[in-house]
Amino acid sequence: MDIQNEVLAILDDVLSLKGRALEFDASTPLLGAVPELDSMAVVGVINMLEERFGFYVEDDEIDGATFATVGTLVEFVAGKTA
Repeated sequence: MDIQNEVLAILDDVLSLKGRALEFDASTPLLGAVPELDSMAVVGVINMLEERFGFYVEDDEIDGATFATVGTLVEFVAGKTA
Protein backbone atom coordinates (compact mmCIF):
# COMPACT_ATOMS: atom_id res chain seq x y z
CA MET A 1 0.00 0.00 0.00
CA ASP A 2 1.31 3.44 -0.91
CA ILE A 3 0.54 5.59 2.13
CA GLN A 4 1.08 8.89 0.32
CA ASN A 5 -1.39 8.01 -2.44
CA GLU A 6 -3.96 6.89 0.13
CA VAL A 7 -3.49 10.11 2.12
CA LEU A 8 -3.86 12.19 -1.05
CA ALA A 9 -7.05 10.34 -1.98
CA ILE A 10 -8.47 11.01 1.49
CA LEU A 11 -7.54 14.70 1.30
CA ASP A 12 -9.12 14.94 -2.14
CA ASP A 13 -12.31 13.27 -0.95
CA VAL A 14 -12.76 15.03 2.39
CA LEU A 15 -11.86 18.47 1.02
CA SER A 16 -13.83 17.97 -2.24
CA LEU A 17 -10.80 18.99 -4.30
CA LYS A 18 -12.00 17.21 -7.46
CA GLY A 19 -8.63 15.59 -8.17
CA ARG A 20 -6.44 18.57 -7.22
CA ALA A 21 -4.90 16.74 -4.25
CA LEU A 22 -3.65 13.98 -6.52
CA GLU A 23 -1.16 16.49 -7.96
CA PHE A 24 0.29 17.29 -4.50
CA ASP A 25 3.72 15.99 -3.51
CA ALA A 26 5.43 15.56 -0.14
CA SER A 27 6.50 19.22 0.02
CA THR A 28 3.04 20.64 -0.72
CA PRO A 29 1.97 22.86 2.19
CA LEU A 30 -1.44 22.06 3.68
CA LEU A 31 -2.56 23.95 6.79
CA GLY A 32 -2.84 27.61 5.90
CA ALA A 33 -2.18 26.95 2.20
CA VAL A 34 -5.24 24.88 1.21
CA PRO A 35 -8.30 27.02 2.02
CA GLU A 36 -10.58 23.97 2.21
CA LEU A 37 -8.51 22.56 5.09
CA ASP A 38 -10.18 24.29 8.03
CA SER A 39 -10.60 22.94 11.56
CA MET A 40 -13.69 20.91 10.68
CA ALA A 41 -11.97 19.44 7.63
CA VAL A 42 -8.99 18.42 9.79
CA VAL A 43 -11.38 16.40 11.98
CA GLY A 44 -12.85 14.79 8.86
CA VAL A 45 -9.41 13.90 7.52
CA ILE A 46 -8.37 12.39 10.85
CA ASN A 47 -11.59 10.33 10.97
CA MET A 48 -11.02 9.02 7.44
CA LEU A 49 -7.37 8.20 8.20
CA GLU A 50 -8.46 6.26 11.29
CA GLU A 51 -11.04 4.32 9.26
CA ARG A 52 -8.80 3.62 6.28
CA PHE A 53 -5.65 2.68 8.19
CA GLY A 54 -7.21 1.13 11.29
CA PHE A 55 -5.62 3.25 14.01
CA TYR A 56 -6.89 5.70 16.62
CA VAL A 57 -5.57 9.23 17.13
CA GLU A 58 -5.53 10.62 20.66
CA ASP A 59 -6.16 14.37 21.00
CA ASP A 60 -2.64 15.01 22.31
CA GLU A 61 -0.97 13.07 19.47
CA ILE A 62 -1.66 15.61 16.77
CA ASP A 63 -1.05 19.31 16.28
CA GLY A 64 -0.72 21.82 13.47
CA ALA A 65 2.74 20.55 12.56
CA THR A 66 1.21 17.22 11.55
CA PHE A 67 -0.73 19.02 8.83
CA ALA A 68 2.12 21.35 7.76
CA THR A 69 2.79 19.48 4.50
CA VAL A 70 1.69 16.34 2.72
CA GLY A 71 4.99 14.81 3.85
CA THR A 72 4.44 15.52 7.54
CA LEU A 73 0.96 14.03 7.34
CA VAL A 74 2.27 10.94 5.53
CA GLU A 75 5.03 10.55 8.15
CA PHE A 76 2.41 10.71 10.91
CA VAL A 77 0.30 8.01 9.23
CA ALA A 78 3.37 5.85 8.57
CA GLY A 79 4.33 6.12 12.26
CA LYS A 80 0.84 5.12 13.36
CA THR A 81 0.75 2.11 11.04
CA ALA A 82 4.28 0.86 11.79
